[in-house]
Amino acid sequence: MKVAAVAMAVILLAGCKDKNQQKAIATDSEVEAKVERVLKGMTLKEKAGQMVQINISALEDDTHEAIDPAKLDKVIGEYKVGSILNVMHDAAHSREHTAAMVKQIQDKSMEAIGIPCIYGLDMIHGASYLIEGSLYPQEINLAATFNREYPRMMGEAKAYETRAAQVPWVFSPVMDLGRDPRWPRMWESWGEDPYLQAEMARIETLAIQGDDPNHIDLEHAAVSIKHFMGYGVPHTGKDRTPAYIVENDLREKFFRPFKECFQAGALTAMVNSASINGIPTHANKTLLTGWVKEQLGWDGMLVTDWADIDNLYTRDHVAANKHEAVALGINAGIDMIMDPYDPECVNVIVDLAESSEIPMSRIDDAVRRILRLKVRLGLFDNPTWEHDYPDFACERFGKESYAAAVESEVLLKNEGGILPLKGTERILVTGPNANSLRAMNGGWSYTWQGSADNFVPQYNTFQEALSQRFPGKVTWVPGVVYDERYGMWEHDIVASIQQAVNVARSVDVIVCCVGENSYCETPGNTDDLNLSANQKDLVKALAATGKPVILVLNEGRPRIIGDIEPLAKAVVDVMLPSNYGGDALAALLAGDENFSGKLPFTYPKHINALHTYDYKVSEHREVMDGSYNYDAIMDVQWPFGFGLSYTSFAYSDFRLLSPESFKAGDVLKFSVKVTNTGDRDGKEAVLLYSSDLVASLIPDVKRLRGFEKISLKAGESKTVTFELPAKELAFVGADGKWRLEKGEFRISCGGQGVLVNCTDTKVWEEPNI
Repeated sequence: MKVAAVAMAVILLAGCKDKNQQKAIATDSEVEAKVERVLKGMTLKEKAGQMVQINISALEDDTHEAIDPAKLDKVIGEYKVGSILNVMHDAAHSREHTAAMVKQIQDKSMEAIGIPCIYGLDMIHGASYLIEGSLYPQEINLAATFNREYPRMMGEAKAYETRAAQVPWVFSPVMDLGRDPRWPRMWESWGEDPYLQAEMARIETLAIQGDDPNHIDLEHAAVSIKHFMGYGVPHTGKDRTPAYIVENDLREKFFRPFKECFQAGALTAMVNSASINGIPTHANKTLLTGWVKEQLGWDGMLVTDWADIDNLYTRDHVAANKHEAVALGINAGIDMIMDPYDPECVNVIVDLAESSEIPMSRIDDAVRRILRLKVRLGLFDNPTWEHDYPDFACERFGKESYAAAVESEVLLKNEGGILPLKGTERILVTGPNANSLRAMNGGWSYTWQGSADNFVPQYNTFQEALSQRFPGKVTWVPGVVYDERYGMWEHDIVASIQQAVNVARSVDVIVCCVGENSYCETPGNTDDLNLSANQKDLVKALAATGKPVILVLNEGRPRIIGDIEPLAKAVVDVMLPSNYGGDALAALLAGDENFSGKLPFTYPKHINALHTYDYKVSEHREVMDGSYNYDAIMDVQWPFGFGLSYTSFAYSDFRLLSPESFKAGDVLKFSVKVTNTGDRDGKEAVLLYSSDLVASLIPDVKRLRGFEKISLKAGESKTVTFELPAKELAFVGADGKWRLEKGEFRISCGGQGVLVNCTDTKVWEEPNI
């Protein structure tokens, strides 16, 4: 069989198990005893059923609002399926409706199998599939706050409200490095930096699950960290297409967020739908079994993404048919197959086990991992539960979401101090994003592609919030509108540009809200990263009136605006700030709040010059008069970490508090004084970077090594300290080994820098340090 050849090639690449590796999640003897008791009494068909997950649509009746008992009996009773996902009719429902649906499934599962089902939902930026649920700004926004409190807040609220609907499993957080702005899921990530991504994702993971992964209480849920891994850098920029990543970057940068979350106790992970270096991730035993299960000693469960086992033969052609694809995936390390529409996959697994194409030891290992998850969640004792949730959709969660939106919206330009507005100006609000809750929230908001206007019209759009904040001063003309038909997210239509221009002549300032409509996954693919021609034409026509333009960018990825940016007096990137994003923008433009967000990605200026901030030092050369300009910098619109404020901050006294010379086991300590030199209170994200001056591989120009968010009153100073383990300065060499090399490093913060010296080279034999 072809599958055998492919599997053998993957096995040969697999890393050896590190016998000294500490387990990612501590073993609990009572949990393991329960798992073994259940496993011992299961038939092969029941084991295979546990390994399959089906979409709720396979259970829906003709109304798409209720479960068909005959379909439920087939999926659970006959096929013994162990997991269900998603929402009916691709739409959010009430907490009560969701809970009743889950109870019906659980009652059938306990009756037919004696094993609870596990239900999972894509709760990406809050309880986003519950109509009354609390939504927070998308992950890309929370990254822009550089404030560790917000992923904690969102994670706690998400778990609490999801569990209140009887759902114990969320498919989040997302931690794919967003290092290619063409990728349509960039907004689901924490940006382009591995350290920032790892910190925020780890904190959200702990917030969702709680402190003890072996005993998840009724106010927490299991995570499914995703999408393991390398998903965010497809070669073409298109969703679910191949990535090509050198192995040292794969280990050093792309693996880091996942590794930290596995080690923090993440109970499940969802696998990258595409491929890395020609190997579909769902068939990559090196990564799934070697890097995760063996090298990290991780006993959690790996689930596929949507129909991705089928993709091994229908798309990737590494298997000839369904049987070969299932064998290839499970033997590589997949534990649960998301086969959304057809439970017949259960019988395929049975056939493969009976023919020994999948060893029973692998079947039992997968089922142990699934049962272990259900035991850890307490589902055997309480398939559904009676518990009070008085804080569901509470005022506190709303205030947190608003505060996160305020800290995430980034001021990129403020020419002549046009902002904050004085309050006396006559204002034209225009643009396709000015009056759209859908665009403000993005995808995974009440529906897959996003449809907030149809579910929560009580929240304020940008123009509604500005009209409330500046009563009698705002005129609203759309200028350009989006085509709201399904699948037409990228299409906008000229509606009233001339009308907007006519009104602009009689106002004092123009707030032009442009960007993208909501989208999610493959439907969000684009062939041109430029902002649409219609929206650029609107900006150009408005600027031609001579009235100052405040450009508001409401987008899930940075759209290129190099030709219209000079026409704007101010630019604010709000990204996807969710339901309180309009109120946040109005408060910021009015000066009621102060900007403190910083870009968690590099904002490109040219379509053929897409960079990340940690580019190689050899990349920034330009030819001038026939010779290299060694002092050139990347030509980007705005760099990673950039963001303005209504006040100003001065950095001074950046000091090394530990010895200048160090070795691999040492901890370097630094301090810097930050002073608010303006006349407004403000917050500042203090970022610490390192630069390896000479290395055996071409070094990155700099790397983020620490960040702290501080509040400073006008005139106030604070000293910020950082502790940096020396091993953080190590990199993965050409031989695949971690190495910290002798030589100088420059550590910088706020434009100041100090040199430190590593006195000895250390090379680690362990795959992870």
